[in-house]
Amino acid sequence: MEYPKITLKAARVNADLSQKQAADALGVSVATLQNYESGKTVPDWDVVMRIGDAYHFPVDFIIFTRESA
Repeated sequence: MEYPKITLKAARVNADLSQKQAADALGVSVATLQNYESGKTVPDWDVVMRIGDAYHFPVDFIIFTRESA
């Protein structure tokens, strides 16, 4: 199945998870998740893999960005 590229926030919303629920599932704080979703920081590979599991979405199709300085 082909998936379009979507943002991390869109993947979370598509999984029907609140930020709190997603943060708990990922083992991070809500503030950390907010930083990932806003592009302030990029999750490390272990967290990326947990995102794929928690969101039931292939991580290859999630956009992880970092704000430019």
